Amino acid sequence: MQVIETSMGEEEKAGANLLSERAQELNDAVSRYRPMFYKKAFRYLGNAPDADDAVQDGLLSACKHLSQFRGEAQMSSWLTAIVINAARVQLRRRRGFHLSVEQQNGEEALALSERLPDLKPSPEQACWTAEARRRLFWAANQLSPSQRRAFQLRDIDGLTTTEAAHVLGVPEGTVKAQLARARTKIAQIVQKRKATR
Repeated sequence: MQVIETSMGEEEKAGANLLSERAQELNDAVSRYRPMFYKKAFRYLGNAPDADDAVQDGLLSACKHLSQFRGEAQMSSWLTAIVINAARVQLRRRRGFHLSVEQQNGEEALALSERLPDLKPSPEQACWTAEARRRLFWAANQLSPSQRRAFQLRDIDGLTTTEAAHVLGVPEGTVKAQLARARTKIAQIVQKRKATR
């Protein structure tokens, strides 16, 4: 009888030691891989608060079910699978929620579409942007042809220095120099024009 009790006590100690080792392994994996868990959840959910929630839900679930970790895979792989499942659960919950853009809500009884800000520029902003663009093109026409092409490709068309150099058939350093001269000259032209007004 005493032999059975002794062996049961040793099994419980071994189980407790194993659980303690697993808890430490879990702690280490969370510390090391938490940013990766966040990235995985973010890929599924597309926004930071939901990704944070999924990571937290997944890690909490892992802590609750740590005894189920059999050690057949790495702890980080096991945790990643749990976090991804938590993200999927959030996606399923999200699909059930529908909000009508035209349904009236809130105290003012305004539809959501009426409460959203208009993202189009105001007439004043559109006019100012058009005027600024006109001045920029006028100033760019005052540049030498090589400076104008470099400025056009980099600052107006949005090409990289490498791409602009390839298009122009010149070294990158030449594009950088032409661009610096063009920007300086445009700034001088604009300042001179403001001073004369």
